Amino acid sequence: SPSLRMPPQLLAAAGRGLWAMGDGGPLARAIRAKLAAALRPTHLQVLDESSRHGGPPGAETHFTVVVVSGCFAGLPPLQRHRLVHAALRAELAGPLHALAIVARTPQQWQNDPHVPPRPPCLGGSKQERRRD
Repeated sequence: SPSLRMPPQLLAAAGRGLWAMGDGGPLARAIRAKLAAALRPTHLQVLDESSRHGGPPGAETHFTVVVVSGCFAGLPPLQRHRLVHAALRAELAGPLHALAIVARTPQQWQNDPHVPPRPPCLGGSKQERRRD
């Protein structure tokens, strides 16, 4: 309905997800570049959710990626996630602590362009010591 229409500049900003204010830090830029090269997405969002997980400012440790690619056609979710993991192997072995993945085909995204809500952080950190 016309009353729900957003101005084009707001719609464009919303389409860029959390990066409406910039393209993120170095890890976010590396994630975006590697996924773009490996999967040729028609839609890509790289959402830095590190601040929701109690890390220091600028930590870049927790991300959600929304990848819409024809490469996913005919593949079950596990295989789609494996493609994303393969593209980000170096980041997952190093600075990237947590990665949530939404991997859809262009048709699936057209039918449902929503990112499911992520669960709240339950705390915990690599730096915390375990008490046994």
